[in-house]
Amino acid sequence: MQKRHIEEGKRVLLERKRGFYERCIKRLIDVVCSLAAIIVFGWLYIIVAVLVRIKLGGPVLFKQPRPGMIDPKTGHEKIFYMYKFRSMSNERDEDGELLPDEERLGRFGKVLRATSLDELPEVFNILKGDMSIIGPRPQLVRDMVFMTEDQRMRHTARPGLSGLAQINGRNGISWEEKLTWDLHYIKHVNFFCDIKIIFQTVFKAFVKQEGITSGDMVTAYDYGDWLLKKGKVTAEEYAEKQEQAKEILAGRK
Repeated sequence: MQKRHIEEGKRVLLERKRGFYERCIKRLIDVVCSLAAIIVFGWLYIIVAVLVRIKLGGPVLFKQPRPGMIDPKTGHEKIFYMYKFRSMSNERDEDGELLPDEERLGRFGKVLRATSLDELPEVFNILKGDMSIIGPRPQLVRDMVFMTEDQRMRHTARPGLSGLAQINGRNGISWEEKLTWDLHYIKHVNFFCDIKIIFQTVFKAFVKQEGITSGDMVTAYDYGDWLLKKGKVTAEEYAEKQEQAKEILAGRK
């Protein structure tokens, strides 16, 4: 992987040389395949949307800001809204606070996640150009702020619907392993690698039905929480990074 750090005052721009396939062909494949998926599987989108409305109520779609590719002009990740079908209810306690994830994720939501049907709306993100079919999964902004410069190199590629980390353990592997797989991918972006990941993703999602659970947890730890638990950051560093994430999101609104 060719990497170039450019100092501009206190700003560090992260750049990576991308090949012809990644710069031109990959985007064309994304557009064609996303359009084809919307047309061919439109009926499935309607069925899932209706079921979500019946089982969980509205809104049917869940949107969340995620970091995309680094803008070479600013050196910052472009924050975009990633769309999914809702898989959790909006049940709250007597104080009006949302119940824990494991209580809001019912049987229906678990099926959506196990089959990855909740991720169908991300095809529209691919069509828009926010995402690609294959690439490092877009993590949360509160995960991004804990990444080192080397780890942020994953953001020099368009985030993907699936990637190497997803076919090599998904949330069953550590954060360090996930990020290592992402960095490995951006060193070897090519057509045959993407095709291999696509076939393995389909097999794991619909044949083996691998879910997103981590151990006995319904959802995996955020990166910062994982680092704090492992003693890799102090409570003060953790709080500082959380505030940084809030500032980034506030600037997005």
